[in-house]
Amino acid sequence: MGATTSPTRAAPHAGLLRWLREHEVEHEVHEHHLTMTARETAHAEGIDPRRFAKCVGVATAEHGQAILVVDAVDRLDLGKACHLLDTEHVRLLSEGELLELAPDCEIGTIPPVGELWGLPVFADFAVRDDPDISFHAGSHQFTVHVDRAAWDGAAHVIYGDLAERGERPAWAAS
Repeated sequence: MGATTSPTRAAPHAGLLRWLREHEVEHEVHEHHLTMTARETAHAEGIDPRRFAKCVGVATAEHGQAILVVDAVDRLDLGKACHLLDTEHVRLLSEGELLELAPDCEIGTIPPVGELWGLPVFADFAVRDDPDISFHAGSHQFTVHVDRAAWDGAAHVIYGDLAERGERPAWAAS
């Protein structure tokens, strides 16, 4: 069985740009060479990977689907996600489910704006502490840079502890 693919987008996600304008979230669109991971994208953009939001689509039996957001340097902890989502089991969405959810986004580039897909957005505490963030704009070649507070207010982001960590969470570091 071959991997599911999505078409290459030659432009940022139009719905995302419209949403940002309608919610008066100041933003900058950046184009860069093709990258496949959030960390690679941060490096291509010349920004700290701790200020690049990695978005993960998940599903639960009780609450349906959601978008979870962690810094590009972090890994999602599914146990912590279960706790935050108040469920016993969280699973990652398959590539096919991601394409069905957001057919106009390349796999792995869904922006953290749940309103575009009727989903809640949950983000790690480390994201909350960033003054500004960048994230994929539906393409492996376009990102959007926004004021974090304006984005999370407009997107109704719910914060919690979501990332795997070493000894201390990044958001608790002094």
